[in-house]
Amino acid sequence: MIPKYLQIFNNRSIKHIILTSGRAGTKSSYASIRSDYQLVSDANGSVVVLRKHHNKLRKTVYKEMLRGISRLQIPKNKFRITKSPMEITYKKYGTTMYFAGSDGIDDTKGIIDEDKPIKLVVLDELTEFFDDGEGEDELTNIEATFVRGNKGGFQMIYLYNPPKNPNAPINLWCKKMEKREDCIHIHTDYRDVPEDWLGPDLIASAEMMKKADPKMYRWVWLGEAIGVDELIYYMFSDRHRQKPDPDRRYDRIYIGGDYGQQNATTFEAFGLDTYRKKFPGLGEYYHSGRESGRQKSPSEYARDLVEFMDGLHEQYENRIVYIFLDPSAKGLAEEVRRATRTGLDYQVFLRDAENDVALGISRVQKALVFDIMSISPKQEYAVQEFGTYEYDKKSIEKGKEVPVKEADHCMDAIRYVVMGAWSKIKHWLPKDETPEEIDICDISSREVREEDEYL
Repeated sequence: MIPKYLQIFNNRSIKHIILTSGRAGTKSSYASIRSDYQLVSDANGSVVVLRKHHNKLRKTVYKEMLRGISRLQIPKNKFRITKSPMEITYKKYGTTMYFAGSDGIDDTKGIIDEDKPIKLVVLDELTEFFDDGEGEDELTNIEATFVRGNKGGFQMIYLYNPPKNPNAPINLWCKKMEKREDCIHIHTDYRDVPEDWLGPDLIASAEMMKKADPKMYRWVWLGEAIGVDELIYYMFSDRHRQKPDPDRRYDRIYIGGDYGQQNATTFEAFGLDTYRKKFPGLGEYYHSGRESGRQKSPSEYARDLVEFMDGLHEQYENRIVYIFLDPSAKGLAEEVRRATRTGLDYQVFLRDAENDVALGISRVQKALVFDIMSISPKQEYAVQEFGTYEYDKKSIEKGKEVPVKEADHCMDAIRYVVMGAWSKIKHWLPKDETPEEIDICDISSREVREEDEYL
């Protein structure tokens, strides 16, 4: 483990250990070594590992704890390792590591051996407990649940990457905990880790972001709560406004659509350039009933969309179009299906857009920071919105970033299309920019099946 963690490894007098970091700060590696060591070093102490959501355990902390056994150079046959339930038991002592989601703690309590009380609780991705749970109150309840039966040496380890916003509830909680005598907070980043542990590719990835966007680098790689810019896409600049190559051909075109009855309806089109690893903007459809004085029906918008796609097909000779449509626009989706069922020289696949606003914004920001996505001069409404799309000031002060719901139709459409194409785009980012998604395949089996049937 890195030197910064040596001071706490054998110190059982500290009850609360908060470990924060930027990317590759090795806090998860430390937690796995410490948790596995608990099982083999204390014949009467077990471990509980928690995440807020149970369905994320197996591919994250469970795998990490198995790696920890290897790092300790203990043969795995010394343990009984099961997946259902997820448990790791040291055979010699019968000490066990239990895994649970916060909403399933009662299930875990029922199987814990009272003779071997929980001595260590590890809470991974702590931000989830604040974003999706009850925050500090929930952590207090967890402590009360597992501290019972202990006569000393009980510890809780909290792991998270700090949010940007200094006012985020978890950041305020951390500052409050730092004042306690029984708490220690250790922050690390990749610079605390020996270079030969990380490898040149990871270090190059960090340096690339440092050059492209120093502020984003400080948050992602150094783990600093850098503050939240009111302007959401502050990194959007002249370098992102590029004319698409009129002679280039795109096998696939992706379109994001945001629908409004009185508000604007817009379709934003991008080409998937797998050769250059780029996602250039190709064109835009925009109509506002309020501004034009004329409302359009869903069937009219569907016809306009077909005409828009026909123009793109004529210029770029694409065979496939993916449309990621505002998931609330069910009526428009039905009209689009009807309008694209037959008579086209290309195949249309219609999808409900993923509408996770925070994740979508983060992905668009990455596509801009690393110059993967560009915007065509034809996308003039999108260019305008990039310069005005902001977080609500009061929401920032409260620790929650909520975009202002004004003049955001193109921003929604672009967020939808980036989310839809992310399984391709993410592989064009520098190494380790999307670690949470390493298990997602490049092309979904559904896409492969549908495209094969068409082609």
